[in-house]
Amino acid sequence: MAVATLVSRAAGFLRIVVLTAALGLGTRLLDGYNVANTLPNAVFELMVGGLLASVLIPLLSRAALTEPDQGVAYTQRLLSLVVYGLGAITLVALAVAPWLVDVYAPGFTAGQRAAAIVFSRFFLPQILFYGLSACAGAVLNIRGRFAAPMWAPLCNSAVVIAVGLTYLAVAGTTSLASLTRGQLLLLALGTSAGVVAQAALVVWALARSGFPLRLRLGLRGVGVRRIARLGAWVLLSVVAAQLLLAVATRTASLSGPGGVSAYQNAYAVFQVPFAVIGLSVMTAMLPRLSRNAARRDHERVIGDLSLAVRAASVVVAPIAVAMLVLGPQIATLLFGHGRSATQAVQLLGMVVAAFGVALVPFTGYTILQRGFYALQDTRTPALVTMAVSGCGVAGCLAAVALLPPSGVVIGIPLAYAAAYTVGLLATAVILRRRLGRIDGRRLARTHLRILVAAAAGAAGAFATVRLLAPIAGAGWGGALATALGAGPVGAAGYLVLAKLLRLSELRRIVNTATSGA
Repeated sequence: MAVATLVSRAAGFLRIVVLTAALGLGTRLLDGYNVANTLPNAVFELMVGGLLASVLIPLLSRAALTEPDQGVAYTQRLLSLVVYGLGAITLVALAVAPWLVDVYAPGFTAGQRAAAIVFSRFFLPQILFYGLSACAGAVLNIRGRFAAPMWAPLCNSAVVIAVGLTYLAVAGTTSLASLTRGQLLLLALGTSAGVVAQAALVVWALARSGFPLRLRLGLRGVGVRRIARLGAWVLLSVVAAQLLLAVATRTASLSGPGGVSAYQNAYAVFQVPFAVIGLSVMTAMLPRLSRNAARRDHERVIGDLSLAVRAASVVVAPIAVAMLVLGPQIATLLFGHGRSATQAVQLLGMVVAAFGVALVPFTGYTILQRGFYALQDTRTPALVTMAVSGCGVAGCLAAVALLPPSGVVIGIPLAYAAAYTVGLLATAVILRRRLGRIDGRRLARTHLRILVAAAAGAAGAFATVRLLAPIAGAGWGGALATALGAGPVGAAGYLVLAKLLRLSELRRIVNTATSGA
């Protein structure tokens, strides 16, 4: 399962790289495509995504254990409710597509807006297929079948990568004005085909597992009121998170051509370290954390949370330094291909660097939030998420007010950093009141040492960049040479200081990796 998840995430990132090369970073075409492609994901997360893990899966699991037919009839009714509900939501979204585009991208030109609306007409039906894929995957997981839900996103990415490569090979334009109907249909239908393929694979696997696929008209017994009651706080949390996403995308659109894509691509880079490291830490921690919370063994809950935050931070910190110092080189290596404009790649590099500031507080905040869920408290993390989103929105508005238009998009990750820091501190304070303590002294001491070690690594890497960049020159080769020179210097500086400062968490990680090898 870990391999499937890692491969699927890598393919998803490669998909972004290929589409950026094909449509051109800094072009109105890529921005319009990205905004339209954001809409179905946002609507799905708002309506179903947040409820799935917190409400629907527990209800399906309980039905499988308590119903005489192992929950088959209940599952059919619940899946039918999702299909009918998302079908209706899709129709409404299609009707208000121009308004959705205006909400997310008020800075678009008339031509860019028109293209985004056309793309959204093709993309918004993905809402239904995302729902089918997610719910069918949940049923498969409950039935002990994990392969198809893990590998299905890879199928989606493979289709879209093929579409991007085809467009790169046959289409000679990144201009909206010269975009032909055939080229637009290739991008629009090809992207949606990936989501359809993902859903088809999971639904096919569900049918193969022996589950009888059937839509039911009678929904009595599903427990809509119960779902609404259990999911109310989760829904508020998702609404808050989606509000921040909408405001951030809206803010990025005010930076002119390339602003939206610079923000979204940099955010994708920002998510990679947490997806690989933070999620791995949480996956290993959650079962033990939940058991200790169920036993009301608060001392062990505190120890689990403290160790998880410290272990994740000690690994994530040097990556944050790399983003901060080598942002332009990272952007060039990943996205400086195909039809991307040099100036747009440089802007993306600055946004990547700014996101480096947010990485450590985001990781700590997200891990500590799991403490509330282990205590079966969905209300508190929802309230904290609302506060975090409010801070992020305020930061985005401040960026618009204080920064020149070309620099507004760089202010977005700084707003995220401030918001996640507020969330981290608020979560720690509330958990301390709930549990009696939070191992605050050890957390503060460890993070102070991490900061000193990271500063040493950053200084060495920055000096190396200043030395090598003028010699290596611009372009992909120059970025590679600079990164290969500065990366090891920064890593060495961090590791040496970490050893001198006796960062025991780093030694534990190295020993675990060595023994595992």
